[in-house]
Amino acid sequence: MAAILEFGPFRLDGEAGILFHGAEPTGLGQRAVLLLALLVRQAGVPVSKDALIEAAWPAQAIEDSNLTVQIAAVRRMLADISGEAHWIETLPRRGYRYVGPTVTTSDPDRATATLQAPLLTLPDRPSIAVLPFTNLSGDVDQDYFADGMVDDIITGLSRINWLFVIARNSTFAYKGRAVDVKQVGRELGVRYVLEGSVRKTGTMVRITGQLIDASTGVHVWAERFDRRSEDVFALQDDIALSTVGAIAPSLRRAEINRVKRKRPDSMDAYDLVLRAQPDVDSGMPAQVTQALVLLERAIALEPAYALAHGNAAMCHHCLFLRAGLHEANREASIRHARSAIAHGQDDALALTLAGFSIGMDGHDRSAAFTAFEAALAISPSSALTYILGSVVLGWGGDSDRAIEWSEQGLRLSPFDPWAFAAFDAQALGHFHRGRYEEACRAAYRSVQANPRHSITYVQLAAALAKLGRLQEAKAAAARVLELHPTFRYGRQFQGVNCAPALASSLGDALRVAGLPE
Repeated sequence: MAAILEFGPFRLDGEAGILFHGAEPTGLGQRAVLLLALLVRQAGVPVSKDALIEAAWPAQAIEDSNLTVQIAAVRRMLADISGEAHWIETLPRRGYRYVGPTVTTSDPDRATATLQAPLLTLPDRPSIAVLPFTNLSGDVDQDYFADGMVDDIITGLSRINWLFVIARNSTFAYKGRAVDVKQVGRELGVRYVLEGSVRKTGTMVRITGQLIDASTGVHVWAERFDRRSEDVFALQDDIALSTVGAIAPSLRRAEINRVKRKRPDSMDAYDLVLRAQPDVDSGMPAQVTQALVLLERAIALEPAYALAHGNAAMCHHCLFLRAGLHEANREASIRHARSAIAHGQDDALALTLAGFSIGMDGHDRSAAFTAFEAALAISPSSALTYILGSVVLGWGGDSDRAIEWSEQGLRLSPFDPWAFAAFDAQALGHFHRGRYEEACRAAYRSVQANPRHSITYVQLAAALAKLGRLQEAKAAAARVLELHPTFRYGRQFQGVNCAPALASSLGDALRVAGLPE
Protein backbone atom coordinates (compact mmCIF):
# COMPACT_ATOMS: atom_id res chain seq x y z
CA MET A 1 0.00 0.00 0.00
CA ALA A 2 1.30 3.48 -0.91
CA ALA A 3 2.50 5.72 1.91
CA ILE A 4 0.48 8.70 3.12
CA LEU A 5 2.11 12.04 2.17
CA GLU A 6 1.96 14.69 4.91
CA PHE A 7 2.71 18.38 4.35
CA GLY A 8 1.54 21.40 6.30
CA PRO A 9 -1.98 20.71 7.58
CA PHE A 10 -2.62 18.17 4.81
CA ARG A 11 -2.48 14.40 4.31
CA LEU A 12 -2.63 12.96 0.81
CA ASP A 13 -3.72 9.36 0.27
CA GLY A 14 -2.75 8.73 -3.35
CA GLU A 15 -4.21 5.22 -3.54
CA ALA A 16 -7.62 6.38 -2.35
CA GLY A 17 -7.36 9.61 -4.36
CA ILE A 18 -8.22 11.86 -1.40
CA LEU A 19 -6.60 14.96 0.07
CA PHE A 20 -7.35 15.34 3.79
CA HIS A 21 -7.19 18.47 5.92
CA GLY A 22 -6.45 16.93 9.29
CA ALA A 23 -8.97 14.10 9.58
CA GLU A 24 -11.50 15.59 7.16
CA PRO A 25 -11.51 14.87 3.40
CA THR A 26 -11.37 17.92 1.17
CA GLY A 27 -13.41 18.26 -2.01
CA LEU A 28 -10.41 18.17 -4.35
CA GLY A 29 -11.20 16.06 -7.40
CA GLN A 30 -9.31 12.89 -8.35
CA ARG A 31 -7.30 14.35 -11.26
CA ALA A 32 -6.24 17.30 -9.15
CA VAL A 33 -5.19 14.88 -6.40
CA LEU A 34 -3.10 12.88 -8.88
CA LEU A 35 -1.32 16.05 -10.02
CA LEU A 36 -0.71 17.20 -6.46
CA ALA A 37 0.60 13.76 -5.46
CA LEU A 38 3.21 13.81 -8.24
CA LEU A 39 4.33 17.34 -7.37
CA VAL A 40 4.55 16.61 -3.66
CA ARG A 41 6.50 13.38 -4.20
CA GLN A 42 8.97 15.41 -6.30
CA ALA A 43 9.05 18.29 -3.77
CA GLY A 44 11.51 21.01 -4.84
CA VAL A 45 12.13 19.38 -8.23
CA PRO A 46 10.62 20.68 -11.50
CA VAL A 47 7.96 18.40 -12.97
CA SER A 48 7.26 18.72 -16.70
CA LYS A 49 3.84 19.31 -18.18
CA ASP A 50 4.08 16.02 -20.05
CA ALA A 51 4.75 14.08 -16.83
CA LEU A 52 1.82 15.76 -15.10
CA ILE A 53 -0.56 15.13 -17.99
CA GLU A 54 0.47 11.45 -18.13
CA ALA A 55 -0.17 11.14 -14.37
CA ALA A 56 -3.71 12.55 -14.51
CA TRP A 57 -4.75 11.64 -18.08
CA PRO A 58 -2.76 8.49 -18.92
CA ALA A 59 -2.57 7.69 -22.65
CA GLN A 60 -4.93 10.56 -23.51
CA ALA A 61 -4.38 13.53 -25.82
CA ILE A 62 -5.58 16.66 -24.03
CA GLU A 63 -5.07 20.41 -24.26
CA ASP A 64 -2.63 22.12 -21.87
CA SER A 65 -5.59 24.21 -20.69
CA ASN A 66 -6.97 21.14 -18.87
CA LEU A 67 -3.76 20.95 -16.84
CA THR A 68 -3.91 24.68 -16.13
CA VAL A 69 -7.49 24.38 -14.81
CA GLN A 70 -6.60 21.48 -12.51
CA ILE A 71 -3.46 23.17 -11.14
CA ALA A 72 -5.56 26.25 -10.43
CA ALA A 73 -8.03 24.09 -8.49
CA VAL A 74 -5.18 22.64 -6.44
CA ARG A 75 -3.76 26.08 -5.65
CA ARG A 76 -7.20 27.41 -4.72
CA MET A 77 -7.91 24.50 -2.36
CA LEU A 78 -4.52 24.73 -0.63
CA ALA A 79 -4.75 28.49 -0.26
CA ASP A 80 -8.36 28.55 0.96
CA ILE A 81 -7.64 26.07 3.74
CA SER A 82 -4.13 27.14 4.78
CA GLY A 83 -4.26 30.86 4.11
CA GLU A 84 -0.95 30.52 2.24
CA ALA A 85 -0.83 31.14 -1.50
CA HIS A 86 2.66 29.93 -2.44
CA TRP A 87 2.54 26.14 -2.64
CA ILE A 88 3.11 25.47 -6.35
CA GLU A 89 5.49 27.45 -8.51
CA THR A 90 4.96 27.88 -12.26
CA LEU A 91 8.06 27.31 -14.39
CA PRO A 92 7.35 29.01 -17.75
CA ARG A 93 7.49 26.61 -20.72
CA ARG A 94 8.79 23.87 -18.39
CA GLY A 95 6.12 22.82 -15.89
CA TYR A 96 5.53 23.24 -12.15
CA ARG A 97 7.32 22.69 -8.83
CA TYR A 98 6.05 22.10 -5.29
CA VAL A 99 7.60 24.71 -2.95
CA GLY A 100 5.37 24.28 0.13
CA PRO A 101 6.15 22.91 3.61
CA THR A 102 8.39 19.87 4.11
CA VAL A 103 6.85 16.57 2.99
CA THR A 104 6.97 13.48 5.19
CA THR A 105 5.54 10.00 4.70
CA SER A 106 3.70 7.81 7.17
CA ASP A 107 2.53 4.21 7.44
CA PRO A 108 -0.93 4.10 5.75
CA ASP A 109 -2.27 1.60 8.30
CA ARG A 110 -1.47 3.94 11.17
CA ALA A 111 -2.66 6.96 9.20
CA THR A 112 -5.98 5.21 8.57
CA ALA A 113 -6.23 4.42 12.25
CA THR A 114 -5.60 8.06 13.14
CA LEU A 115 -8.19 9.29 10.65
CA GLN A 116 -10.88 6.82 11.62
CA ALA A 117 -10.38 6.33 15.32
CA PRO A 118 -9.46 9.20 17.63
CA LEU A 119 -8.38 8.22 21.13
CA LEU A 120 -11.29 6.54 22.84
CA THR A 121 -12.66 6.74 26.36
CA LEU A 122 -12.92 3.55 28.39
CA PRO A 123 -16.29 1.78 28.36
CA ASP A 124 -18.25 1.55 31.61
CA ARG A 125 -17.45 -2.16 31.89
CA PRO A 126 -14.25 -4.24 31.78
CA SER A 127 -12.66 -4.01 28.34
CA ILE A 128 -9.96 -6.05 26.63
CA ALA A 129 -8.00 -6.33 23.39
CA VAL A 130 -6.23 -9.56 22.45
CA LEU A 131 -3.17 -8.79 20.32
CA PRO A 132 -1.89 -11.21 17.65
CA PHE A 133 0.25 -13.88 19.27
CA THR A 134 3.86 -14.17 18.11
CA ASN A 135 4.59 -17.32 16.13
CA LEU A 136 7.80 -18.79 17.59
CA SER A 137 7.64 -22.01 15.58
CA GLY A 138 10.25 -20.87 13.06
CA ASP A 139 7.77 -21.68 10.29
CA VAL A 140 5.82 -18.83 8.72
CA ASP A 141 3.30 -21.37 7.44
CA GLN A 142 2.21 -21.76 11.07
CA ASP A 143 1.08 -18.11 11.29
CA TYR A 144 -2.46 -19.19 10.47
CA PHE A 145 -2.42 -21.51 13.51
CA ALA A 146 -1.33 -18.72 15.87
CA ASP A 147 -3.93 -16.39 14.34
CA GLY A 148 -6.63 -19.03 14.71
CA MET A 149 -5.69 -19.46 18.35
CA VAL A 150 -6.22 -15.74 18.95
CA ASP A 151 -9.51 -15.79 17.01
CA ASP A 152 -10.89 -18.47 19.29
CA ILE A 153 -9.74 -16.70 22.45
CA ILE A 154 -11.48 -13.50 21.27
CA THR A 155 -14.61 -15.47 20.42
CA GLY A 156 -14.62 -17.10 23.83
CA LEU A 157 -14.18 -13.79 25.64
CA SER A 158 -16.86 -12.17 23.49
CA ARG A 159 -19.42 -14.60 24.86
CA ILE A 160 -19.22 -12.90 28.27
CA ASN A 161 -22.04 -10.36 28.38
CA TRP A 162 -20.40 -7.92 30.78
CA LEU A 163 -17.06 -7.83 28.94
CA PHE A 164 -16.29 -5.32 26.17
CA VAL A 165 -14.04 -7.11 23.65
CA ILE A 166 -12.32 -5.41 20.71
CA ALA A 167 -12.73 -7.34 17.46
CA ARG A 168 -9.77 -9.22 15.99
CA ASN A 169 -9.90 -7.13 12.83
CA SER A 170 -8.71 -4.12 14.81
CA THR A 171 -6.18 -5.86 17.00
CA PHE A 172 -4.59 -7.54 13.98
CA ALA A 173 -3.60 -4.09 12.73
CA TYR A 174 -0.74 -4.46 15.23
CA LYS A 175 0.50 -7.78 13.83
CA GLY A 176 4.25 -7.98 13.31
CA ARG A 177 4.99 -4.68 15.07
CA ALA A 178 6.58 -3.91 18.41
CA VAL A 179 3.91 -2.14 20.42
CA ASP A 180 3.59 -0.04 23.55
CA VAL A 181 0.77 -1.66 25.51
CA LYS A 182 -0.23 1.67 27.05
CA GLN A 183 -0.55 3.19 23.58
CA VAL A 184 -2.62 0.22 22.40
CA GLY A 185 -4.94 0.76 25.35
CA ARG A 186 -5.36 4.42 24.46
CA GLU A 187 -5.88 3.79 20.73
CA LEU A 188 -8.41 0.99 21.20
CA GLY A 189 -10.08 2.38 24.31
CA VAL A 190 -9.52 -0.66 26.57
CA ARG A 191 -8.23 -1.26 30.09
CA TYR A 192 -6.66 -4.67 29.53
CA VAL A 193 -4.42 -6.05 26.79
CA LEU A 194 -3.63 -9.74 26.35
CA GLU A 195 -0.48 -10.64 24.45
CA GLY A 196 1.35 -13.91 24.01
CA SER A 197 3.23 -16.36 21.82
CA VAL A 198 2.69 -19.76 20.23
CA ARG A 199 5.32 -22.42 19.61
CA LYS A 200 4.15 -25.52 17.74
CA THR A 201 6.67 -28.36 17.43
CA GLY A 202 5.54 -31.70 16.12
CA THR A 203 2.51 -32.76 18.14
CA MET A 204 3.19 -30.27 20.97
CA VAL A 205 1.94 -26.72 21.38
CA ARG A 206 3.24 -24.25 23.95
CA ILE A 207 1.37 -21.00 24.51
CA THR A 208 2.43 -18.22 26.84
CA GLY A 209 0.06 -15.40 27.67
CA GLN A 210 0.19 -12.28 29.78
CA LEU A 211 -2.58 -9.89 30.69
CA ILE A 212 -1.57 -6.28 31.25
CA ASP A 213 -3.46 -3.36 32.73
CA ALA A 214 -2.88 -0.86 29.91
CA SER A 215 -3.57 2.13 32.14
CA THR A 216 -0.62 1.31 34.43
CA GLY A 217 1.49 -1.24 32.53
CA VAL A 218 1.14 -3.64 35.47
CA HIS A 219 1.01 -7.38 34.71
CA VAL A 220 -2.26 -8.80 36.01
CA TRP A 221 -1.72 -12.42 35.02
CA ALA A 222 0.76 -14.63 33.19
CA GLU A 223 0.66 -18.31 32.36
CA ARG A 224 2.23 -21.00 30.17
CA PHE A 225 0.25 -23.84 28.63
CA ASP A 226 1.69 -27.05 27.14
CA ARG A 227 -0.65 -29.32 25.23
CA ARG A 228 -0.66 -31.87 22.48
CA SER A 229 -1.94 -30.28 19.29
CA GLU A 230 -4.99 -32.54 19.18
CA ASP A 231 -6.00 -30.93 22.49
CA VAL A 232 -5.80 -27.40 21.07
CA PHE A 233 -9.45 -26.54 21.71
CA ALA A 234 -9.19 -27.33 25.42
CA LEU A 235 -6.06 -25.16 25.43
CA GLN A 236 -7.95 -22.21 23.93
CA ASP A 237 -10.68 -22.54 26.54
CA ASP A 238 -8.09 -22.65 29.33
CA ILE A 239 -6.56 -19.36 28.18
CA ALA A 240 -9.91 -17.61 27.76
CA LEU A 241 -11.08 -18.80 31.17
CA SER A 242 -7.87 -17.75 32.91
CA THR A 243 -7.99 -14.31 31.31
CA VAL A 244 -11.58 -13.70 32.33
CA GLY A 245 -10.80 -14.94 35.82
CA ALA A 246 -7.93 -12.45 36.13
CA ILE A 247 -10.19 -9.55 35.18
CA ALA A 248 -12.98 -10.48 37.58
CA PRO A 249 -12.04 -13.13 40.15
CA SER A 250 -15.59 -13.15 41.46
CA LEU A 251 -17.01 -14.18 38.10
CA ARG A 252 -19.80 -16.68 38.62
CA ARG A 253 -19.26 -20.20 37.37
CA ALA A 254 -22.26 -19.84 35.07
CA GLU A 255 -20.53 -17.00 33.22
CA ILE A 256 -17.29 -18.96 32.96
CA ASN A 257 -19.15 -21.84 31.36
CA ARG A 258 -20.44 -19.50 28.64
CA VAL A 259 -16.92 -19.32 27.21
CA LYS A 260 -16.99 -22.99 26.31
CA ARG A 261 -18.72 -23.85 23.09
CA LYS A 262 -19.15 -26.68 20.65
CA ARG A 263 -16.10 -27.32 18.46
CA PRO A 264 -15.87 -28.86 15.01
CA ASP A 265 -15.06 -32.56 15.29
CA SER A 266 -12.54 -32.47 12.45
CA MET A 267 -9.24 -30.70 13.02
CA ASP A 268 -8.69 -30.88 9.27
CA ALA A 269 -11.93 -28.98 8.60
CA TYR A 270 -10.94 -26.38 11.20
CA ASP A 271 -7.56 -25.89 9.50
CA LEU A 272 -9.22 -25.43 6.10
CA VAL A 273 -11.55 -22.71 7.40
CA LEU A 274 -8.64 -20.90 9.06
CA ARG A 275 -6.72 -20.94 5.78
CA ALA A 276 -9.72 -19.70 3.79
CA GLN A 277 -10.64 -16.84 6.12
CA PRO A 278 -8.33 -14.10 4.74
CA ASP A 279 -9.61 -14.65 1.19
CA VAL A 280 -13.22 -14.63 2.40
CA ASP A 281 -12.64 -11.31 4.19
CA SER A 282 -11.08 -9.73 1.08
CA GLY A 283 -14.49 -9.41 -0.60
CA MET A 284 -12.76 -9.73 -3.99
CA PRO A 285 -14.19 -12.24 -6.51
CA ALA A 286 -10.88 -13.89 -7.46
CA GLN A 287 -9.92 -14.44 -3.83
CA VAL A 288 -13.29 -15.71 -2.63
CA THR A 289 -13.24 -18.20 -5.50
CA GLN A 290 -10.01 -19.58 -4.03
CA ALA A 291 -11.54 -19.62 -0.56
CA LEU A 292 -14.52 -21.64 -1.79
CA VAL A 293 -12.24 -24.51 -2.79
CA LEU A 294 -11.02 -24.83 0.81
CA LEU A 295 -14.46 -24.30 2.32
CA GLU A 296 -16.03 -26.98 0.14
CA ARG A 297 -13.34 -29.38 1.30
CA ALA A 298 -14.10 -28.46 4.94
CA ILE A 299 -17.83 -29.05 4.41
CA ALA A 300 -17.14 -32.39 2.72
CA LEU A 301 -15.18 -33.41 5.84
CA GLU A 302 -17.78 -32.02 8.24
CA PRO A 303 -21.17 -31.28 6.62
CA ALA A 304 -22.57 -29.63 9.77
CA TYR A 305 -19.68 -27.14 10.21
CA ALA A 306 -21.63 -23.89 10.62
CA LEU A 307 -18.73 -21.46 10.18
CA ALA A 308 -17.66 -23.14 6.94
CA HIS A 309 -21.21 -22.70 5.61
CA GLY A 310 -21.34 -19.08 6.79
CA ASN A 311 -18.10 -18.24 5.01
CA ALA A 312 -19.25 -20.04 1.87
CA ALA A 313 -22.44 -17.95 1.94
CA MET A 314 -20.33 -14.76 2.05
CA CYS A 315 -18.23 -15.99 -0.88
CA HIS A 316 -21.30 -16.63 -3.03
CA HIS A 317 -22.76 -13.26 -1.95
CA CYS A 318 -19.61 -11.55 -3.21
CA LEU A 319 -19.73 -13.45 -6.50
CA PHE A 320 -23.43 -12.67 -6.93
CA LEU A 321 -23.09 -8.90 -6.52
CA ARG A 322 -19.65 -8.43 -8.05
CA ALA A 323 -19.36 -11.11 -10.72
CA GLY A 324 -22.46 -10.90 -12.82
CA LEU A 325 -25.54 -11.25 -10.55
CA HIS A 326 -25.86 -14.93 -11.47
CA GLU A 327 -28.84 -16.64 -9.87
CA ALA A 328 -26.76 -19.74 -9.07
CA ASN A 329 -24.57 -17.68 -6.71
CA ARG A 330 -27.59 -16.11 -5.01
CA GLU A 331 -29.16 -19.51 -4.45
CA ALA A 332 -25.89 -20.94 -3.13
CA SER A 333 -25.50 -17.99 -0.74
CA ILE A 334 -28.97 -18.59 0.70
CA ARG A 335 -28.48 -22.36 0.87
CA HIS A 336 -25.23 -22.11 2.82
CA ALA A 337 -26.70 -19.40 5.06
CA ARG A 338 -29.57 -21.67 6.03
CA SER A 339 -27.14 -24.46 6.83
CA ALA A 340 -25.07 -22.08 8.98
CA ILE A 341 -28.17 -21.10 10.96
CA ALA A 342 -29.32 -24.70 11.33
CA HIS A 343 -25.97 -25.89 12.66
CA GLY A 344 -24.59 -22.72 14.29
CA GLN A 345 -26.96 -21.77 17.07
CA ASP A 346 -23.97 -21.29 19.41
CA ASP A 347 -21.66 -19.63 16.85
CA ALA A 348 -22.05 -15.84 16.65
CA LEU A 349 -19.83 -15.44 13.58
CA ALA A 350 -21.66 -18.13 11.60
CA LEU A 351 -25.01 -16.55 12.50
CA THR A 352 -23.75 -13.10 11.50
CA LEU A 353 -22.52 -14.20 8.08
CA ALA A 354 -25.70 -16.19 7.51
CA GLY A 355 -27.91 -13.28 8.54
CA PHE A 356 -26.15 -10.99 6.08
CA SER A 357 -26.66 -13.40 3.18
CA ILE A 358 -30.29 -14.04 4.11
CA GLY A 359 -30.94 -10.30 4.30
CA MET A 360 -29.02 -9.19 1.22
CA ASP A 361 -29.47 -12.15 -1.14
CA GLY A 362 -32.61 -13.76 0.29
CA HIS A 363 -34.33 -10.37 0.74
CA ASP A 364 -35.68 -11.52 4.11
CA ARG A 365 -34.64 -8.78 6.51
CA SER A 366 -36.79 -10.12 9.32
CA ALA A 367 -34.97 -13.46 9.22
CA ALA A 368 -31.66 -11.64 8.94
CA PHE A 369 -32.25 -9.73 12.16
CA THR A 370 -33.40 -12.84 13.95
CA ALA A 371 -29.93 -14.23 13.14
CA PHE A 372 -28.15 -10.97 14.06
CA GLU A 373 -29.95 -10.73 17.40
CA ALA A 374 -29.13 -14.37 18.17
CA ALA A 375 -25.47 -13.61 17.38
CA LEU A 376 -25.45 -10.61 19.72
CA ALA A 377 -27.10 -12.65 22.47
CA ILE A 378 -24.15 -15.06 22.22
CA SER A 379 -21.42 -12.46 21.61
CA PRO A 380 -22.41 -8.90 22.58
CA SER A 381 -19.04 -7.55 21.42
CA SER A 382 -19.37 -8.87 17.86
CA ALA A 383 -18.38 -5.85 15.78
CA LEU A 384 -19.03 -7.62 12.49
CA THR A 385 -22.66 -8.26 13.48
CA TYR A 386 -23.23 -4.53 13.90
CA ILE A 387 -21.30 -3.65 10.72
CA LEU A 388 -23.02 -6.13 8.42
CA GLY A 389 -26.35 -5.43 10.10
CA SER A 390 -25.89 -1.73 9.36
CA VAL A 391 -25.52 -2.52 5.65
CA VAL A 392 -28.77 -4.48 5.61
CA LEU A 393 -30.47 -1.62 7.46
CA GLY A 394 -29.01 0.98 5.10
CA TRP A 395 -30.26 -0.67 1.90
CA GLY A 396 -33.60 -1.29 3.62
CA GLY A 397 -34.06 2.45 4.17
CA ASP A 398 -33.85 2.27 8.00
CA SER A 399 -31.45 5.20 8.03
CA ASP A 400 -31.18 6.15 11.69
CA ARG A 401 -30.71 2.57 12.86
CA ALA A 402 -28.17 1.92 10.09
CA ILE A 403 -26.05 4.81 11.32
CA GLU A 404 -26.43 3.71 14.95
CA TRP A 405 -25.36 0.12 14.21
CA SER A 406 -22.44 1.20 12.03
CA GLU A 407 -21.12 3.52 14.75
CA GLN A 408 -21.40 0.75 17.35
CA GLY A 409 -19.50 -1.65 15.07
CA LEU A 410 -16.69 0.86 14.55
CA ARG A 411 -16.50 1.53 18.30
CA LEU A 412 -15.99 -2.19 18.93
CA SER A 413 -13.45 -2.49 16.09
CA PRO A 414 -11.93 0.91 15.24
CA PHE A 415 -9.45 -0.43 12.65
CA ASP A 416 -11.73 -3.02 11.06
CA PRO A 417 -11.06 -4.00 7.42
CA TRP A 418 -14.86 -4.09 7.06
CA ALA A 419 -14.96 -0.42 8.11
CA PHE A 420 -15.72 0.53 4.52
CA ALA A 421 -19.05 -1.31 4.83
CA ALA A 422 -19.92 0.59 8.03
CA PHE A 423 -19.11 3.90 6.31
CA ASP A 424 -21.18 2.81 3.30
CA ALA A 425 -24.12 2.25 5.63
CA GLN A 426 -23.62 5.71 7.10
CA ALA A 427 -23.46 7.21 3.61
CA LEU A 428 -26.72 5.46 2.68
CA GLY A 429 -28.39 6.63 5.89
CA HIS A 430 -27.36 10.26 5.53
CA PHE A 431 -28.19 10.26 1.80
CA HIS A 432 -31.67 8.89 2.46
CA ARG A 433 -32.23 11.63 5.06
CA GLY A 434 -31.10 14.33 2.60
CA ARG A 435 -27.91 15.08 4.53
CA TYR A 436 -25.66 15.07 1.47
CA GLU A 437 -22.60 16.72 3.04
CA GLU A 438 -22.58 14.04 5.76
CA ALA A 439 -23.18 11.35 3.13
CA CYS A 440 -20.24 12.66 1.10
CA ARG A 441 -17.99 12.66 4.18
CA ALA A 442 -18.92 9.07 5.04
CA ALA A 443 -18.43 7.99 1.42
CA TYR A 444 -14.95 9.53 1.36
CA ARG A 445 -14.10 7.56 4.50
CA SER A 446 -15.41 4.43 2.83
CA VAL A 447 -13.25 5.02 -0.23
CA GLN A 448 -10.21 5.58 1.94
CA ALA A 449 -10.92 2.41 3.92
CA ASN A 450 -11.24 0.25 0.78
CA PRO A 451 -10.32 1.94 -2.51
CA ARG A 452 -10.64 -1.35 -4.42
CA HIS A 453 -14.36 -1.87 -3.77
CA SER A 454 -16.67 -0.39 -6.40
CA ILE A 455 -19.66 0.17 -4.08
CA THR A 456 -17.64 2.70 -2.10
CA TYR A 457 -17.48 4.93 -5.19
CA VAL A 458 -21.20 4.43 -5.90
CA GLN A 459 -22.12 6.18 -2.65
CA LEU A 460 -19.55 8.90 -3.32
CA ALA A 461 -20.81 9.57 -6.86
CA ALA A 462 -24.42 9.87 -5.64
CA ALA A 463 -23.59 12.26 -2.79
CA LEU A 464 -21.41 14.46 -4.99
CA ALA A 465 -24.12 14.62 -7.67
CA LYS A 466 -26.67 15.78 -5.09
CA LEU A 467 -24.24 18.50 -3.97
CA GLY A 468 -23.91 19.73 -7.57
CA ARG A 469 -20.22 18.76 -7.76
CA LEU A 470 -20.73 17.10 -11.13
CA GLN A 471 -17.13 16.88 -12.31
CA GLU A 472 -16.15 15.01 -9.14
CA ALA A 473 -19.31 12.86 -9.31
CA LYS A 474 -18.49 11.82 -12.86
CA ALA A 475 -14.92 10.97 -11.83
CA ALA A 476 -16.24 8.73 -9.02
CA ALA A 477 -18.70 7.12 -11.46
CA ALA A 478 -15.86 6.41 -13.88
CA ARG A 479 -14.00 4.68 -11.06
CA VAL A 480 -17.07 2.48 -10.41
CA LEU A 481 -17.03 1.25 -14.01
CA GLU A 482 -13.27 0.79 -13.97
CA LEU A 483 -13.58 -1.53 -10.96
CA HIS A 484 -16.89 -3.13 -11.98
CA PRO A 485 -17.37 -2.78 -15.78
CA THR A 486 -20.77 -4.51 -15.83
CA PHE A 487 -22.24 -2.31 -13.07
CA ARG A 488 -25.84 -1.22 -13.70
CA TYR A 489 -27.47 0.52 -10.78
CA GLY A 490 -30.97 -0.76 -11.54
CA ARG A 491 -29.81 -4.38 -11.42
CA GLN A 492 -27.72 -3.69 -8.34
CA PHE A 493 -30.68 -2.17 -6.48
CA GLN A 494 -32.82 -5.14 -7.44
CA GLY A 495 -30.08 -7.51 -6.29
CA VAL A 496 -29.96 -6.03 -2.76
CA ASN A 497 -33.72 -5.28 -2.61
CA CYS A 498 -33.10 -1.56 -2.12
CA ALA A 499 -35.97 0.33 -0.45
CA PRO A 500 -38.04 1.95 -3.27
CA ALA A 501 -37.72 5.57 -2.08
CA LEU A 502 -33.97 5.20 -1.61
CA ALA A 503 -33.60 3.48 -4.99
CA SER A 504 -35.45 6.34 -6.69
CA SER A 505 -33.32 9.06 -5.09
CA LEU A 506 -30.03 7.17 -5.54
CA GLY A 507 -30.93 6.32 -9.13
CA ASP A 508 -31.60 9.96 -9.99
CA ALA A 509 -28.23 10.97 -8.57
CA LEU A 510 -26.30 8.16 -10.25
CA ARG A 511 -27.95 8.92 -13.59
CA VAL A 512 -26.71 12.51 -13.32
CA ALA A 513 -23.23 11.19 -12.43
CA GLY A 514 -23.23 9.19 -15.66
CA LEU A 515 -23.70 5.63 -14.43
CA PRO A 516 -25.86 3.34 -16.59
CA GLU A 517 -29.18 2.04 -15.31
